[in-house]
Amino acid sequence: MGKKALFSPPAPGDVASGSSPEQGKRAFFSAGPRRRGTVVVECSRCLAHTRMTTLELGVRVAFISFWVPGKQYSRWMQCPECERRTWCRVHWFG
Repeated sequence: MGKKALFSPPAPGDVASGSSPEQGKRAFFSAGPRRRGTVVVECSRCLAHTRMTTLELGVRVAFISFWVPGKQYSRWMQCPECERRTWCRVHWFG
């Protein structure tokens, strides 16, 4: 485990059959599979993708936030990952 798991190639029995490098990369950089009642918040400062419930998003939006339609990162709110106020993007169907 630990450093060896990160920097050594996987053993032949460790790789799942039918997996591809693209699936591994997507799994590494994604916020997890889509779940009912959740959204993904992307921060423009730390570039983190964080999955949260719509209720948690509602609390963050209600607590001092702004929305500017048409911008790529359209919501000025507190990032759930770095906890700083910055421009974020909400992926409703991501």
